[in-house]
Amino acid sequence: MKLTSTLLLTPFLASALSLYSPSSSGVTTQNDAFPVPGSQPLTYCNDPKDYILEVHNVDLIPNPPVPGEKLTIKANGTFHEQIEEGATVFLQVRYGLITLIKQEADMCEQLPKIDIECPINEGYMEIMKEVNIPRQVPPGKYTVLADVKTKDKRAITCMEAAIVFPR
Repeated sequence: MKLTSTLLLTPFLASALSLYSPSSSGVTTQNDAFPVPGSQPLTYCNDPKDYILEVHNVDLIPNPPVPGEKLTIKANGTFHEQIEEGATVFLQVRYGLITLIKQEADMCEQLPKIDIECPINEGYMEIMKEVNIPRQVPPGKYTVLADVKTKDKRAITCMEAAIVFPR
């Protein structure tokens, strides 16, 4: 079984990144105080010390993503407890002030997209996911937020990124 830093977020972040990808100088983070380890624009929403998922590393290849090319997401991390059915992911993607995606989904229904099933056992996991980035990316700033919680609303992880597409 595989999983990783973006473990639970990979299906959602991959979807968001496959829709919107930055040029070489347009990646910024939302919260520089809590960067996610690795080569990518992710930051934690707040101090990750109490998250159930400890992210060791997340890499985007290439970083930044290039329109019209394949993006590889490699990640690894440790779950400090088993994650069971009923966990949720809240995903929001905004383009400037316009909300493009705002949804809460059952995490376990999304995991098969990265060859994982619930429950997720406690321990170390890694994942690798490839997505195609469209050639045509409208210019502007996109922000992505993914907040993952257990069925009893405890924080598994929360990550965000800002992606700027220059004109």
